[in-house]
Amino acid sequence: MKQKVQTISKELKQQFQILATLIAIFWIVVIVNQIVFRGRLNAFGILPHNVVGLRGLLFAPFLHGGFYHVAANTLPFIVLGWFVMIRSINDFYFVSFMSAFIGGLGTWLVGNPNSVHIGASVVVFGYFGYLLFRGYFERSFVAIAISVAIAVTYGGLIWGVLPTRSYISWEGHLFGFIGGIIAAKLLSPSKTGQ
Repeated sequence: MKQKVQTISKELKQQFQILATLIAIFWIVVIVNQIVFRGRLNAFGILPHNVVGLRGLLFAPFLHGGFYHVAANTLPFIVLGWFVMIRSINDFYFVSFMSAFIGGLGTWLVGNPNSVHIGASVVVFGYFGYLLFRGYFERSFVAIAISVAIAVTYGGLIWGVLPTRSYISWEGHLFGFIGGIIAAKLLSPSKTGQ
């Protein structure tokens, strides 16, 4: 029993460190970008239909348009990110990668060519899609319960995939969400032979 408590404690500490490190990076980047570079680092975001803009697949999730933008992404990133990593930290890394990559690539393909897309919300929407659909693909009680809890508490996020405001990257939200769904499918245990 003591060993199990120590193992859980160690996992929670590792999860906290990962999330805290990523959030610290988001905030440090936005502080440096706003104060030192006056927002010029945002040019490293996703620039749709521009080959140079593909570098945004790597940089865009770490860039934000200002303090309000990074603050709006911080809490959902922590909460949804932690729910993703409950089962496995490797799941967290995989879902983060799939959300950022598919979200970024989809944005690059369909986004307005005169726009720049930045922000961790592409990954947040990936976590949202993953958590909603994990219950559907796994069909386990715990996965379904988590999906229902996420739908109840964060269900309003779904409106973010629609083009409601010109200054919000609905493309990043939509394709990040799709990336999360694909990750849920790929990470779900195989049901073959049942």
